[in-house]
Amino acid sequence: MASPSPGYSITLRAATEVGRTSTSDLVAAAAATGAAITALDVVESTPHSVIIDVSADTRDLDHADEVAAALGELPGVEVHKVSDRTFLLHLGGKLESAPKVPLRNRDDLSRAYTPGVARVCKAIAGNKDDARRLTIKRNTVAVVTDGTAVLGLGDIGPEAAMPVMEGKAVLFKQFAGVDAWPVALDTKDTEEIISICRALAPAYGGINLEDISAPRCFEIEAKLREELDIPVFHDDQHGTGIVTLAALKNALKVVGKNLEDLRIVVSGVGAAGNAIIRLLQVAGAKNIIACGRDGAIGPNSTVDTEHKVWLQRNTNPEGFDGTLKEAVVGSDVFIGVSAPNVLDGSDIQAMNEDALVFAMANPDPEVDPAEALKHAAVVATGRSDYPNQINNVLAFPGIFRGLLDAEATDIDENIMVAAADAIASCIPAEELHPGYVVPSVFDPEVAKKVAEAVAAVSS
Repeated sequence: MASPSPGYSITLRAATEVGRTSTSDLVAAAAATGAAITALDVVESTPHSVIIDVSADTRDLDHADEVAAALGELPGVEVHKVSDRTFLLHLGGKLESAPKVPLRNRDDLSRAYTPGVARVCKAIAGNKDDARRLTIKRNTVAVVTDGTAVLGLGDIGPEAAMPVMEGKAVLFKQFAGVDAWPVALDTKDTEEIISICRALAPAYGGINLEDISAPRCFEIEAKLREELDIPVFHDDQHGTGIVTLAALKNALKVVGKNLEDLRIVVSGVGAAGNAIIRLLQVAGAKNIIACGRDGAIGPNSTVDTEHKVWLQRNTNPEGFDGTLKEAVVGSDVFIGVSAPNVLDGSDIQAMNEDALVFAMANPDPEVDPAEALKHAAVVATGRSDYPNQINNVLAFPGIFRGLLDAEATDIDENIMVAAADAIASCIPAEELHPGYVVPSVFDPEVAKKVAEAVAAVSS
């Protein structure tokens, strides 16, 4: 059974008759359903009644209804309303634009707008590079999506993708001071997306591609990186790859193994899996087996996309031919970016001693983390309720901060490896242990160190 989560947090407003039901009765009734009480607030009190807001984390919508029903059954209690706190947080969106300069009088207005602004426009017209210095371009990133591969939700469209893109923009600002803005496109046409991004580029210092389905995402990123003079970064690919590499580097310090000696199995050959494999190879990995739905990609596999052709030519040096379960036997590392419950504890037991398991499918990993921990030395997931969360927020804010500061025009694998090294370095060697190979997303040093490393390599 799932645990109560802040993602399903509710506030119930309940009226109680004085002398019939106490506050402790409300708490006990909610707790009896398995809810986690987070706050109690008295809204109104009279000699005859008290109105109380009870806030609690629940497991899901059905559990929230169960909590409301339990309170409503208490004598003298009437539940007035139940508010979903996640939806309340999203009312009106999570972003706004705000001026950086004051407009206090006519002089300010004359400098910020007409007639003074014309002089700045003419300066940029004479030297377009001045746009980075004199406009928002120096600190602004476009978060571009078509809504075709949103989290675990799939193709839900641009409107439904907006809350995720807004959240991404909030993270950019919160962790690295980068101004980001969602650009949700109502098209799935590859060439049209490329054309739109090309047309938008003059206003932005970088483009973060987000939740665009494979294999189109590969072509879109490749063409934009070739054509534009600003960095283009597909976070679903490279953000995951960077944090995975950082976690792996620290995990290897824990178990005393070397990257070039490992037999690594990657489950999932979409955007994230492909990028992880490429980055691991740049970092020194030599023996990687990529597994899709039909098992290992090898010399005899039928491949139907360009990126799978690349995997066939550049991975699996042993020519292994078999299923995912067969591939993990005798391997050192399992990395999953695929589907839930494709492995079990016995599969992890069949791996080499001091195995490393990164099961990152969300919300349900490729293998039960509790089962994996019985046999593996280090286990990481994509979830926040387990140790060692592989979370892209450790990478993309600092990466773009560094790229913008360096006025970079591109991003390559050397920059990505530098970012991974910076993330890994946020945990001192003496503090590393199996339950702590990935720094906290709230560690203020992470984005700072990543930005410095990226800027140094980009300059």
